[in-house]
Amino acid sequence: MKTSFWLGAFSIAAIAALAWFTQQPETARATLPAAAEAALVVPATTGPSGFLYTDAGFHEAEAGLSPSARAGRDIWFKATAGNARFHTYTFQQRITALIDWYGVLRGDARDTRFKTWGLINDPGCCTPGSTGCPAKSAEETYGFDWCPGDETLLKFVGKPGYRDPACDFRDAGVIAGDPEGHQKGREDSCNLAFGTSTGALGFRKFPNPRFDAAVWKQVNGRLGSWEGYNRKLSSDPARSDFKVRKLADASIEPPFLIGTACASCHVAFNPARPPADPEHPKWENLSGLVGNQYIRVSEILISGMPHDDLLWQIFAHARPGTSDTSAIPNDQVNNAGTINALINIAQRPTFAGERVNRWRKVAACPADAKENACWCEPGKAGKCWEKSVKTETVHHILKGGGDSIGALGAIQRVYFNIGSCAEQCWVNHLTDLRQLDPQARNFGQTPFDIGQCRRDCPNFRAVEDRLHNILDFFLTAPEGLAADLAKARANQRGTAYVQADLVRDLERDFGPNAVSRGQQVFVENCARCHSSGKPPFEAVDFRAIDSKTGLRADWLGNDVPIPVTEVGTYRCRSLHANHMRGHVWEQFADEDYHARKAVSGILEPHDGGRGYYRNISLLNLWAHAPFLHNNSVGPELCGWGGDKANPYELYRSSYVDTRQPGNPPLPKDKQPACRAYDPSVDGRFKLYVASMNDLLNPSQRIPKATKVDQDIVLDIGPRIFDGKEEKRLAGFTVRVPAGATAGNVGNFLHKDFIVDLVRAKLKPKELEARLATVLPAAEARELADEMQAIGKAIVSDPDRLVEVVKEARARTPALWQVYSSCSAEIENDGHRFGEDLSHTDKNALIAFLATL
Repeated sequence: MKTSFWLGAFSIAAIAALAWFTQQPETARATLPAAAEAALVVPATTGPSGFLYTDAGFHEAEAGLSPSARAGRDIWFKATAGNARFHTYTFQQRITALIDWYGVLRGDARDTRFKTWGLINDPGCCTPGSTGCPAKSAEETYGFDWCPGDETLLKFVGKPGYRDPACDFRDAGVIAGDPEGHQKGREDSCNLAFGTSTGALGFRKFPNPRFDAAVWKQVNGRLGSWEGYNRKLSSDPARSDFKVRKLADASIEPPFLIGTACASCHVAFNPARPPADPEHPKWENLSGLVGNQYIRVSEILISGMPHDDLLWQIFAHARPGTSDTSAIPNDQVNNAGTINALINIAQRPTFAGERVNRWRKVAACPADAKENACWCEPGKAGKCWEKSVKTETVHHILKGGGDSIGALGAIQRVYFNIGSCAEQCWVNHLTDLRQLDPQARNFGQTPFDIGQCRRDCPNFRAVEDRLHNILDFFLTAPEGLAADLAKARANQRGTAYVQADLVRDLERDFGPNAVSRGQQVFVENCARCHSSGKPPFEAVDFRAIDSKTGLRADWLGNDVPIPVTEVGTYRCRSLHANHMRGHVWEQFADEDYHARKAVSGILEPHDGGRGYYRNISLLNLWAHAPFLHNNSVGPELCGWGGDKANPYELYRSSYVDTRQPGNPPLPKDKQPACRAYDPSVDGRFKLYVASMNDLLNPSQRIPKATKVDQDIVLDIGPRIFDGKEEKRLAGFTVRVPAGATAGNVGNFLHKDFIVDLVRAKLKPKELEARLATVLPAAEARELADEMQAIGKAIVSDPDRLVEVVKEARARTPALWQVYSSCSAEIENDGHRFGEDLSHTDKNALIAFLATL
């Protein structure tokens, strides 16, 4: 009873960490200024006269693909594997964050969708009412674009019986060496769940059979509008519901369930053949594997929340083109990383002799086998799986190489990361950030069980049975090939332009013999990490073609994990914890990952395989700036030119003044301007040069740390409503000022902090002993005393909660070391390799890398 009392009393102290935290406006989508509103008006000539909007362009890109690669491409672009329920219901209920799918995908904003959200418009879709569009008004499409397949789908909004297009999926051949039961027993393709496009590639919609048109009209006025969602739940400012949009009213069923396919993040403009107008690409301008350098994934997932909400600030910190893949399976590490370019995968390095504990296909199980070691699918004779440790050759995937049980396993995990099988398999393994009792379920993560998920989720089996098709797409599709700058300029100019022309122009711009000298500089300073060839690197032809694959032989990266202390970059991503033993993705890491040597010199906990970054590929570096794992080195990117008066501009300046206490934001007149999205060949190359100069001159970089740009106000304590008035029974209000470092929100280990406050009150010696396992004895004793003082101060004056913790941190720096998963702040630090080169050699290196 005593422990429960103090646990409740000190739970409010979790808010103290917000001294380093977060906020923004009342609604995520405000009324546009007149100029911006005008930009959303769709001209009558959007679609060419007589143009037939179909999927024909998508299928033209299949030319030359094997049946297996063609099937894999279909799955990659269209399969949601059932995650529409997650993105429509489960995410909001379990994460308590609202997604405003209409705000992101509304048809009347098609012409500005790329600028605002970085989304890639589907060339086969159209805005209702535009020339040639089958839908004549937004009333027909409930405010969304019209897309191929909607002639059927729209008939089932509010009705059961929709037959998903995946049911008619053309399966490719099976793997010849598989057991017969696996060849004949593939899961029903309906469970791939394609739906139809929303108008943004990779985002798919499904008709909601629960939709009630009468209720919808009552809320929104008409079928084509969602504007009623912008109203507040209460018009009374004294009620807490006044802060919440109608979007949170779960009694109103939307017309569509929205799901995501892998292409939602990975499809983007082909660097060698970009569109003349990014808002209106053609299929020839697109690649499903290059990775979207502009998408604002974090802001999309939090689009329905007010910007002054704590959740907005936790999610909306990532730069364009990066995704915090641990935001949902939360490991409390500020974790944004670039969306990988999946190019020349056939040449990517592999690692032989690694010990891999995974499930493998077999024809039968031993008679005495337990289900967690061998399982046969009921009703499908000879389709069995057996789990064991074997030595294999595998890739290292993700920024730290965590996905390491094989390429197929890594692809499968992507589907869980985007919501597939959530309720059947993994939501209950996640941390509930509000659960503060260490004895209760969801206080911390537990491992996802691949065998259990295969048994219970048909969407898992539908994808698993076709993983080899997706891998074949990766390995053989033209859209997964490197896009050289010489080819890009030839396409841009419409004339012959070959490698010799590129070298001539680069040496004109960067100095005589710059390319050949740059190769020498690369060999001496870079190749040990950024080549997949073998030393001596002086003998390596970095442009040689592999006779077996027809691809560049050198992948320009060795994929070897390197201690973050050696590379010196922002270390938080390397402390990603989800693949550790006991954590949610434990089963996707091999035994060698779990057994990695701990890196010395890191303050925070970094056991279990953490503390490393892979040496990534430099293929087509000219097309993939800004640089580093978080896109922090190079100019900052923005959609609308950085105009904060435009509520659709989501850019947040991260430039800070490290000469001042707390690293406050630089004054606006001192901040470099952001660069508007420019996927053209010239735009990419200029961004590459600017980013390379930033990379090679670290002392000239302006430090970056994403900051809270508005105050956050948190009302703490229970409330009651007697039918007339809302009253707070107890509690207080915490205000966290703008200017705090946003990354520290997710990094604060508030649960450990609260539990230790209870220990400090009830079992101080036990607390000191625990702290002594991570700190020297004297520091452990000092911090234990400090925790007792914090507890007393919070109980006596809860209104000083933020100040108490700030003061304690200043007195006892170890507090932040113990109760933060990562205390790093400057996001564009490190990778100082090459800073001592001469100006001439730096230019030469820039020129040489542009040729690869």
